[in-house]
Amino acid sequence: MIAHGFTGDVDRPHVRRVVKAFTQYGAVVSFSFRGHGASGGRSTVGDREVLDLAAAVQWARSRGHARVVTVGFSMGGSVVLRHAALYGARHGGRNEGRTEARGEAHTDAVVSVSAPARWYYRGTAPMRRLHWLVTRPEGRLVGRYGFRTRIHHREWNPVPLSPVEAVPRIAPTPLLIVHGEMDGYFPVDHPRMLAAAAGDHGELWLEPGMGHAEHAADDGLLGRIGDWAVGQSG
Repeated sequence: MIAHGFTGDVDRPHVRRVVKAFTQYGAVVSFSFRGHGASGGRSTVGDREVLDLAAAVQWARSRGHARVVTVGFSMGGSVVLRHAALYGARHGGRNEGRTEARGEAHTDAVVSVSAPARWYYRGTAPMRRLHWLVTRPEGRLVGRYGFRTRIHHREWNPVPLSPVEAVPRIAPTPLLIVHGEMDGYFPVDHPRMLAAAAGDHGELWLEPGMGHAEHAADDGLLGRIGDWAVGQSG
């Protein structure tokens, strides 16, 4: 299950390349988050997108897929962490004790690539530009017509569980955190915070020379992630 980054969608070449790489390891389900590409609604930049991922996992399980691994990039990386915490195996694979008719929404393993650890980070120039895109009316126009991403104008209320707060709730679901040492959006203190929150449960890969998210994940790294995911199937 592929959860793309902000301004991505299933038709973007960098997302399609990731999907193609993972098809060597099993069936791959991809989708566009709300407000992205041809998907309806408006993006909430990682908040309500957890519901989109849960619906996609339920759909996959309703089609007979007994094991599901969620792999998220950047915004999608934060979404897979929060989804695993809210729909985790320790809750019986159910959100708040309920099982939806379409199938259970829990994941069997989680891979988070280039995710932030905390919200409202503005410590890098790309993140300052992203905040302008999200918070300013003219920025949202650029998002709509320049990036095919329709962004909701409302601020978060309440502020959702942050990735670093979500990580301790994921166990015992297997967790892999992947981050580039040259990430221009989120420096390496973000993955280190996530790994510290995971403790002995999570695994951290800091990738030398790697930048940010799907664009920076080469075929070798995607292959290693695929091998890791297959290794969690036992």
